[in-house]
Amino acid sequence: MPAISIDALHRGEGVKLRRFLTRRLGDPVDAADAHQETYLLMIAALARTKIEQPSAFLFQIASNVARRMRNRQRLEGTIFQAIDEDDWAGLADRHALPERQAMARQDLRRLAAAIDELPPRCREVFLLARIDGLANGEVADRLGISRNMVEKHLIKALLHCRRRCGDLF
Repeated sequence: MPAISIDALHRGEGVKLRRFLTRRLGDPVDAADAHQETYLLMIAALARTKIEQPSAFLFQIASNVARRMRNRQRLEGTIFQAIDEDDWAGLADRHALPERQAMARQDLRRLAAAIDELPPRCREVFLLARIDGLANGEVADRLGISRNMVEKHLIKALLHCRRRCGDLF
């Protein structure tokens, strides 16, 4: 099978991929970002190895990118939940809230960057276990790896995040 060019793949699958990502993410702007990231990852993969089914591989990459984006959005939503008026009574300094929010956003960016630095499988295990809340056995079953391997990936991920964002852990 001849090597596929990224241009040919984009011409053949670009529109379908954009629709796929828009359905997955529900937002055309997020889909555009995911579309670009998918092709960047595909280019990197094509540089490292020969891919027998480039279209299927492209959509698998897109699925993983969309899942990571949804997980990140869910994490951000959890961190930045609105504060009820009743919660204000407990705050000593109401004017410090914007500063706290800015600091929380900065912490979130640091954590997201640390997670993005993880190897793909390690990152996937970490997100499934810590963001989706799956038990180690469920993660192992879903990914087709041993429970022991899940634990090793989690330890590696947590150590990496602790090194990069020690004060958050």
